[in-house]
Amino acid sequence: MSSTRISSTRIGLLFVSLAGILWGTGGLALEILRDHSSMSVLTVSAYRMAIAAVALVAASLVLRRGPRLVALVRAHPVRAAVVGLGTGAYQALYFGSVATAGVTVATVVSLGLAPVLLAVVDLVRARRRTAARSTVRLTLVVGAALSGLVLVSASSGASAVGPRPLLGLLLAIASGSVYAATTALGGTLLASDGVDPLALTTVATTAGAVGLVPVALAGGGPFVTSDPTTLATLAYLGIFTMALAYGLFYAGLRTTRSGAAVVATLLEPVTAAVAAAVVLGERLGPVGIVGSALILAAVAGLEE
Repeated sequence: MSSTRISSTRIGLLFVSLAGILWGTGGLALEILRDHSSMSVLTVSAYRMAIAAVALVAASLVLRRGPRLVALVRAHPVRAAVVGLGTGAYQALYFGSVATAGVTVATVVSLGLAPVLLAVVDLVRARRRTAARSTVRLTLVVGAALSGLVLVSASSGASAVGPRPLLGLLLAIASGSVYAATTALGGTLLASDGVDPLALTTVATTAGAVGLVPVALAGGGPFVTSDPTTLATLAYLGIFTMALAYGLFYAGLRTTRSGAAVVATLLEPVTAAVAAAVVLGERLGPVGIVGSALILAAVAGLEE
């Protein structure tokens, strides 16, 4: 592998890792929202995507990326919309799994299934002589990442099983599958000539908002608030954990395999656990520390 390819791969993994870190702060933001508002999770998710869509459209106009947006919509309208709808769908399925099966089951199954599925896809696509060595390395990386995810989730103190565990398990499986498919499709789109990460993020987020807002409205209110903390937190969720995070994620996907990218995003639960320990005073504990170390080692092992 050339030095230029190695450098671009490292930058891609860095972008994806930063996206995972930003996503990891979303849980803390939701905790703040729960203390100041009775909005449902679906309503918050809809606001998050809508705010992100507005911010991304504004950024595209300021940066004069309008022609690239138009080109993407003309060349790949269905696939770009599917990426956005899939993004909204796997978030809604994940939240449904949390409500019916508990946080631990939802997190381990939904976040854990995606890298396994995408790793299998990566292995099937491999056609080089070093495939055997790559298989062993990727197996070790995914195994370490999943082990770390289980340990971090188990140490979070959210091990209670929800009221409908079987339904929650099915929703988590669906969430992980949609997450994997959306990531793979996004990576395929970015490999197409002329597809810009900012354009894809903008179109996908807008499509996701269009799909999620009606679902949130059907779920019931309240839909509005005048609380400044709630408004500021919603803005943070939309701009940083959605617009910026997905912009970094799709930028990283240009030079990073989808399977490796999803493993790197497992920095999300690590960040969430650390943030909870620092801000909310929750103990990470030795099990959580070991799990975090395993995930960090797995992300470091992605570099070729």
